[in-house]
Amino acid sequence: MEREVYELWFCLCLLVLLISERLLRPKEVCQRLGISYSTLSRWVREGRIKAIRTAGGKYRIPESEVRRIIEGIPAGEVRAVVYARVSSSDQKSDLERQVEYLTQYCSARGYRVVDVLSDVASGLKTDRRGLLKLFNYVVSRQVDVVVVTYRDRLTRFGFEYLEYFFKQYGVRIEVVYGDEPKDAHQELVEDLLSIVTSFAGKLYGMRSHRKKRLVEGFKKLVEEVEKGGGESG
Repeated sequence: MEREVYELWFCLCLLVLLISERLLRPKEVCQRLGISYSTLSRWVREGRIKAIRTAGGKYRIPESEVRRIIEGIPAGEVRAVVYARVSSSDQKSDLERQVEYLTQYCSARGYRVVDVLSDVASGLKTDRRGLLKLFNYVVSRQVDVVVVTYRDRLTRFGFEYLEYFFKQYGVRIEVVYGDEPKDAHQELVEDLLSIVTSFAGKLYGMRSHRKKRLVEGFKKLVEEVEKGGGESG
């Protein structure tokens, strides 16, 4: 059920964000840029301006591409957004380390950092301020690559959905380290507990005794498993 809820949320976000990007007809683009239709066609073929093909075979130009050319941003420049996240305020030192490393990483690769975004929230939380701002950068085509330390910094579940969604706007996600570190165990346990609490509330009601017993029982089970793992190690 958690997967279905996440898929529904993602589809709704995708629908809203798709509507937000205005696509221009070639005639309007030529008027704004002061160029001829043949010049615009050549720029599209050469990749100097991004175009989207319609079902009928015609092309439309994202308004953000017109703004990019007017502002004089080179087509070959790689624009990056750094995204960092921790789950609680007592991890802010880790948040600062993520930002520092990712900024240096981008600099070493010649990326121009458009913005540095961060959140102090669970990877399950879908309305994070930094994440939503990142979506706006993606759909307005103001970024080419999103750089994170680990996949779970963007989202605990559904990373492939975000990856596919970003790709539709020509944006790739660059994960520096790949899999999450072993010391992220506690955060994963907290996220798992949040899921159990949420489902228990839906099954029995948020204030029911059965819900409380189930959550407390799960906490106790996790503690016993961790204690057993420590003894066996």
